[in-house]
Amino acid sequence: MKRDFDFTNGFPPSKPRDVKGGIRARSRRGAFGQSWWARRWIAVLEGFELGGRLQRARSYARRGQVVSISIEKGRVDAVVQGTRPDPYTVTLETRTLPEAEWTRLAATLTREARFAAKLLAGEMPPDVEEAFRGAGLSLFPARQEDLRTACSCPDWSNPCKHIAAVYYLLGEEFDRDPFLIFRLRGLERDELVRLLGRAAATAPAASERSRGGRRAVPDPLPSEPSAFWQGRELPEDFLGEVEAPPVVAALLGRLGQFPFWRGRQPLVEALAPVYHAASGRGLEVFLGE
Repeated sequence: MKRDFDFTNGFPPSKPRDVKGGIRARSRRGAFGQSWWARRWIAVLEGFELGGRLQRARSYARRGQVVSISIEKGRVDAVVQGTRPDPYTVTLETRTLPEAEWTRLAATLTREARFAAKLLAGEMPPDVEEAFRGAGLSLFPARQEDLRTACSCPDWSNPCKHIAAVYYLLGEEFDRDPFLIFRLRGLERDELVRLLGRAAATAPAASERSRGGRRAVPDPLPSEPSAFWQGRELPEDFLGEVEAPPVVAALLGRLGQFPFWRGRQPLVEALAPVYHAASGRGLEVFLGE
């Protein structure tokens, strides 16, 4: 009887059962992940000595063998169809950061307005890892003990090709929503927004100016959604310095897109040029040009 092993000697590996409605990778060939944080995540996987299992894992991800993926704080649960009738269950667990460490990180992030502005707009700053290191933390699991994986398949290797296939698809999902990395480390997007708001309120002098000397741009939305409808008095200088937003389509980016979206073009990417043009035109109208 054929088993779902990746033998390098003896008979070749068998073909997995077809799946209807499985999650197919956007990448049809070549590398997985477009952003630096997605590639960094995948580099963790490819650092293991998996041999031919990596090739089969990429095939599984592109064939749609992964039936479902659920991402929670510190844990990923997935179902992967192999050669046997019953699919396998895959779990990935990572160490979450306690509240005190997140609070320390938020204080570090608010020292430079660009970090908070991009994160509040749903973007991952390219050098955000520097802020993590400045707070004595790591965005990605720093040690092998920080990441635990398991699969119900009989393969002795850990990670096996089923776990690796989930890794690849997670990397693509991190491209879509970098906040999922924060969720894995124990913090939801809304919780991060509240932490950044509190940190900015308790350290106004530090957050007033960024390294380049520019005035910090406040978050246009309250940390608590219900507060938006309550209204408040506007200060006399509420307009402040009128300039184009530092981040294009900030609100749209914060809302995110559909999980595991496989459209031809992400919504934010499609509408960003419209937002950019509208910002420029709005600034011209305000200045009377």
